[in-house]
Amino acid sequence: MSTTVARPTLANPIYPIMVAIGICHLFNDTLQAVIPAMFPVLEKEIGLTFTQLGFITFVLNMVSSVLQPVVGFFSDRNPKPYALPLGMTCTFVGLAGISVASNYWFILLSVIFLGLGSAIFHPEGSKVSFMAAGSKRGLSQSIYQVGGNTGQALAPLISAFVLVPFGQIGAAWFLIVAATGIFLLARISSWYKGQLEKERLTKKKKTLISNLPTLTKKQVGVAIGLLMAVIFIRSFYVTNMTNFYIFYLMDKYHLTIQKGQIFIFIFLAVGAIGTFFGGPMADRIGRKSVILLSFLVPMPLALLLPYIPLWLVVIFLGIIGFFIMLSFSVTVIYAQELVPSKVGTMAGLTVGLAFGMGAIGSVVIGMLMDSFGVLDTMIVISVLPLFAFVAFWLPKDHKIMA
Repeated sequence: MSTTVARPTLANPIYPIMVAIGICHLFNDTLQAVIPAMFPVLEKEIGLTFTQLGFITFVLNMVSSVLQPVVGFFSDRNPKPYALPLGMTCTFVGLAGISVASNYWFILLSVIFLGLGSAIFHPEGSKVSFMAAGSKRGLSQSIYQVGGNTGQALAPLISAFVLVPFGQIGAAWFLIVAATGIFLLARISSWYKGQLEKERLTKKKKTLISNLPTLTKKQVGVAIGLLMAVIFIRSFYVTNMTNFYIFYLMDKYHLTIQKGQIFIFIFLAVGAIGTFFGGPMADRIGRKSVILLSFLVPMPLALLLPYIPLWLVVIFLGIIGFFIMLSFSVTVIYAQELVPSKVGTMAGLTVGLAFGMGAIGSVVIGMLMDSFGVLDTMIVISVLPLFAFVAFWLPKDHKIMA
């Protein structure tokens, strides 16, 4: 069975919408990032164990990951433009709850709302990015994803400069961000609705052009499985760095929370830059090439990271962050080209899987730390990028022809 579709004339990219949905992705993931940013505060003030912290991330990410493909599937069949501000409203409710939560169970309830908001936002946001992309799919997806990764990169700064000084109640400041996001997404939804109306009137649905060769159903299934493995490895590793590497820095190098979070910020901020360059690079040299590059470079550095002096940690974190996140937007595009008729579903599946694997990874890493200690756990995690060699068996795509 062919996975390609008829090659229509590519429309011109709509840059204001591309940028606007990227900014909203920044807002959404900044608000999601408040949760891991609170971990040092919750561990110190409420006395939560590493396993409990892991389960908080598990609940947040599993709600998002399980529902994202579902939302994407129904969106492909029956788009709901105004689901975007609705999702941000759920995030608003969850954030309000987390800022006043007094016990572990109320925290879990609050993160359910945050996860629901993320599950609604990501597939719909990815569809908006696709509709605005025209001939610049890699660039558009990079702008969209770099917004999210920049939001995640702000987590250490949120922890160091807001949550540590003000505690949980400091999370309430971010309700302003959520309210702004609701307003902006309502405007984007109006444009989205207009595009759907044009498609209905012209009876011409916007379609995705696949740059992969013709594949059978079995080959598509195998390729999706390999891609999911790559996403699992990346998500597991990044979750470790985002949520738990701070404790390694505090234990081995005796850094304060504030100083340690600056190191995490460097990893995530440079990773966000890598995300931006990954899409345009994939348009030039191919999706598979970028996916391979994103793991081949970090492999030796990740293995050495637990053993190097502090001054070298900054350099290693920057290089690892840049390259390992180079493929973030590219894996979404690659999955969409494997099944080009299901843009929202594949976006929900790939991004949702990233959240889900991060959730499982968070629990596993927390349990390992409680059982074997922080230092030994970091050594175990350092070998993860080696397993990304499975990407060599992905079908090779062709670079975009403008």
